[in-house]
Parts: sequence; C-alpha cells; structure tokens
Amino acid sequence: MRVTVAWSPGPREVREWALQLPEGSTVRDAVLASGWPREDASHGVERADLGVWGRRCTGDQVLREGDRVEVYRGLLVDPKVARRERFRKQGARATGLFAKRRPGGKAGY
Repeated sequence: MRVTVAWSPGPREVREWALQLPEGSTVRDAVLASGWPREDASHGVERADLGVWGRRCTGDQVLREGDRVEVYRGLLVDPKVARRERFRKQGARATGLFAKRRPGGKAGY
C-alpha cells in the first residue's frame, strides 16, 4: 500500500516521504517509517498532532491506499490575535467593506 507522510518544519516549507507499507498499517507506523526528524520519534509521534487528508486522527487509525498522513506543528500565535494585530496595523479604511468606496458614498457602503 502506498501512502505519503507530510510535515512542515516551518512556514512555506513542506517535507514529504512516499512510503510503501503493508496492508493494515497505522498512522503511527507510517510516521515512524518515514524517519520523521524527531529526537525520539516513538515518543514524538504519541504527542504530535496527526491527520489524514486534513482531518485529525489518532496514531491507531488504519491507513488505506493513497492516504496522505500529515504531522501538524503547534501554532506560535493564536490566529484570532494575529488577525486583530494585522487589522490594527493596516487600519480600518484599508480592509474589508471599507477598502473600496463609491465616490460620494458613505463609509461602509
């Protein structure tokens, strides 16, 4: 059975491993077979956030032919906080509904 393991060590950087595994292999088996770069991969897999095709799962989930296993890294900043900061930096007039105004129109229309 062919599966792919993907991991992103940083922004705009993705590492992928194409693997050939026996039928009945689990997500944990695929990550360990990939050589996922952690000091102690067996413990790292237990603590890592894992998913198959963008849906979270546990390491015990059985894989199917063609699955893409993803190892997620933790967030550095809460997305809501990051959005508020971006909005604050660029100002209310440069975003969303306020970006384009009709000549002579009221703000927000």
